[in-house]
Amino acid sequence: MLGLAKKLTLYGFNNLTKTLSFNIYDICYAKSEREQRDYISYIDEQYNSERLTNILCKVTEIIGASVLNISKQDYEPQGASVTVLIKDQTRPVAQKHMTDESETIVAHLDKSHVTVHTFPEYHPDNSIATFRVDIDVSTCGTISPLNALDYLIGSFDSDIITIDYRVRGFTRSVDGKKLFMDHDIRSIQDYIADKTLTKYDAIDVNVYQSNIFHTKMLIKDIELQNYLFNKDIYEVPPKRRLEITDSLRREMIEIFSGMNIYDTDFGGAE
Repeated sequence: MLGLAKKLTLYGFNNLTKTLSFNIYDICYAKSEREQRDYISYIDEQYNSERLTNILCKVTEIIGASVLNISKQDYEPQGASVTVLIKDQTRPVAQKHMTDESETIVAHLDKSHVTVHTFPEYHPDNSIATFRVDIDVSTCGTISPLNALDYLIGSFDSDIITIDYRVRGFTRSVDGKKLFMDHDIRSIQDYIADKTLTKYDAIDVNVYQSNIFHTKMLIKDIELQNYLFNKDIYEVPPKRRLEITDSLRREMIEIFSGMNIYDTDFGGAE
């Protein structure tokens, strides 16, 4: 894992905006429509707005920021969203207080935030249910959202992971020179622990001259028991296990590649 470059001497505040977009899919085999609904309900409860808030607050702590404000919402029939307004701990927050004792207005001027949205999904004609999580970490200043990658990956059952990282704008050194990057990076994978990377096949698509970095990761091994909802693997005949594993892998490949490749129905009969 790469660390930050040597500390830069800047003129004024660090105006670089660093944005990490982190997207994961969790895949599950649920044969009947009832099992699929139960899986969605289970996921909806496991990753409600309260737990997601705790995850985002931990992310804020890891990257060295502090929380200014939290907004959260659980949705019907499923899904949740959380937004956390954060700031670089080295930068003061501008505040304005009304003289009227009955009202206080606080104006947060910092442009840093962390958001999460969940998207549980299934279709009655398919035996696969999916759970998608989108997390965006946008920071302004010296703090880097890359430092929270391992924690985020470990916080969810991640079968497919898509990560985008971009540094925008520029800041200035004391002599007025524009600086478009304040840390070393060749690949997002450099900020993910080797132990994590060994579990995935990963590819990069980077545009270095634009400070745009993209990594996609696909889980290597499928341990079928981990993908069966409310069912023991020994309840499934050996031949059917192979069929289910194949259908799970095909679903993952389609999501990973971003296109419908297979038209065969893998629902099958028990």
